[in-house]
Amino acid sequence: MNVKRIVAKTSREAMRQLREALGPDAVILSNRAVEGGVEVLALAADDIAAMAPPVNDAPAPAAAAPRSPAVWPPVSEAPAEPAPEVTIKRRLIERVAVPSQDSTQLAQSVVGEIRGEIQAMQMRLESQLADLAWRDLPGRDPSGATVMRDMLAAGFSATLARELLETLPKGNAEQAQAWMKNTLMQRLQVMQSETDMLDGGGVFALMGPTGAGKTTTTAKLAARFVVRHGADKLALLTTDSYRIGGHEQLRIYGKILGVTVHAVRDAADLRLALSELRNKHTVLIDTVGMSQRDQAVAEQVEMLCQAGKQIKRLLVLNATSHGDTLDEVVQAYRTRGLDGCILSKIDEAASLGPALDCAIRHDLNVHYLATGQRVPEDLHLANRQALIHRAFKARTHASPWQLDDSELGFALSGMQTLQRESAVSLG
Repeated sequence: MNVKRIVAKTSREAMRQLREALGPDAVILSNRAVEGGVEVLALAADDIAAMAPPVNDAPAPAAAAPRSPAVWPPVSEAPAEPAPEVTIKRRLIERVAVPSQDSTQLAQSVVGEIRGEIQAMQMRLESQLADLAWRDLPGRDPSGATVMRDMLAAGFSATLARELLETLPKGNAEQAQAWMKNTLMQRLQVMQSETDMLDGGGVFALMGPTGAGKTTTTAKLAARFVVRHGADKLALLTTDSYRIGGHEQLRIYGKILGVTVHAVRDAADLRLALSELRNKHTVLIDTVGMSQRDQAVAEQVEMLCQAGKQIKRLLVLNATSHGDTLDEVVQAYRTRGLDGCILSKIDEAASLGPALDCAIRHDLNVHYLATGQRVPEDLHLANRQALIHRAFKARTHASPWQLDDSELGFALSGMQTLQRESAVSLG
């Protein structure tokens, strides 16, 4: 048995060296603070598996003669629970002592049980190490703790915050905040000018879940195009035949703008409509809203891809949605790629962090911001500086969701534990 001893300045560095030396399945035996850093003792997973004793294939002895039943005294209290350190050994002895016809199956079952217990122990120890690391962050790296606290308070994900911390340059808290905002602005992609969309022309399809504001946003884009190029060069299509009066809403907007509106049901109708409208400079398609968990989303994407003409797909994201919900929406609608996104309901969102975080992590180009119901006034070109500034703008009231500095370490270590458990269950 080869026990590996690793001494590093930080817990994170110790875990990195441990994975490089013994692999990701290494079992941590102990960890403690020593002079100059952290000491970790670990054992390779192969050494743990080799510790299981061989299974005896000899035939079981004949059953002993029955004995007369013994009279036992009444039990006054429940037996004490076995100590945790002997649980695995006792289970192993009990399992091996029982005669079995298939010794190979028995051995595999015992080894699998031991590995399960070891993995659970490893996860608990890693969670404790992560907890210690993050709880130590304010004292070890005050500027990093400031960046983490500000990003979480603004609604950004811990994943993106940890990613920025890995490249955070040394400096005071004020310098760290400025660097963080500048980095987020650089990573946030926005459409620089309307010329690329309105003057370039083409076919654009607005997609997204129910209630995201696709129809109203389509009308706003149509109004901006009519002002710029005229109504005769624009056509509107709708695939919304599910909602009662869904296509009628777009027809009303089209009647006001002087633009014809066509309804399509399937890929064949869409190909025919686009063929008849090939002389139009721009065609806007308002798709039916679907839950990101609906299997029909994939069918809708395929219908647009089989239209016989390149259709640029723009995802409408509700800025009031939770970050996890936005992640699910992007994952569902980006199966065949996305050409950009539009953030809607900016005026209703208490925080822009989740929407901006999603756009940054998924490399989505933000085209427009929808800030209300007015057509076409409440549609604006995205400005990365203004978006980042608003995301970190100080709130006038205390938020019940904001973490204290003392709670920061517990929250982050808990997030990491959940991510590891999710990865294990998926694997």
